Amino acid sequence: MSRFFIALLPPRHIQEYAKQVKQYFADNYGSRAAQKSPPHITLQPPFEWPDADVPLLEASLSEFATKQQSIPITLSGYAAFAPRVIYINVIRSQELLNLQADLVAYTESKLSIVDQVSQTRPFAPHMTIAFRDLTRQNFKAAWPEFAQRQLHFEFIAENLTLLLHDGKRWNVKSEFGFSL
Repeated sequence: MSRFFIALLPPRHIQEYAKQVKQYFADNYGSRAAQKSPPHITLQPPFEWPDADVPLLEASLSEFATKQQSIPITLSGYAAFAPRVIYINVIRSQELLNLQADLVAYTESKLSIVDQVSQTRPFAPHMTIAFRDLTRQNFKAAWPEFAQRQLHFEFIAENLTLLLHDGKRWNVKSEFGFSL
C-alpha cells in the first residue's frame, strides 16, 4: 500500500514563489512541514492504494481528466485556519468547486476512495505554506505579517496531478491532462 493524493499544481513560477514563502516560514518560524510537498491545491485528500493497482488508479484518473475542461484559478492574498495553518488564498470559483466535487464523486463511485473529512467539511481550496509544525505562538507572530500582504496570481489549470508519498515527502507520480 502507498499513500497518494490528487491536486492541481500551479505553473512553475508560482511554485517557485510559494517555495520561497515556505522557506521563509522554515527560516523565521521553524515551520518546515509544508516543504514536504510541491505547492498545490488538494482536490482529493491523502488515501491508501494497493501498489499492484496503481495502473488502474492512473487509468481511471486519465479517463476522468479527459472529460474535464481547463479551469481558471485565481490566487489572492493570504488566509488562515487559526491557530496553526497559513495559506495562499484560492478564490472559490464555481468551476473549481464543481471539479473537486465531481472528482470526489468519481473516485468514490469508480475506485471506492472515500474521504470521511470531505463528507463533513466543505471544500476550502487553499495552497498551504505553513501548518502542522507551526506553533500557536509562531502563528500569532506570523499571521499579522501575512494577513495584509498582497499577492495575486492567475493561471489556467490544465491537468490533475497524482502525488505519491515516498515515506518522507510527496512527489509527482503522474499528470492527467484535461482535454476539453
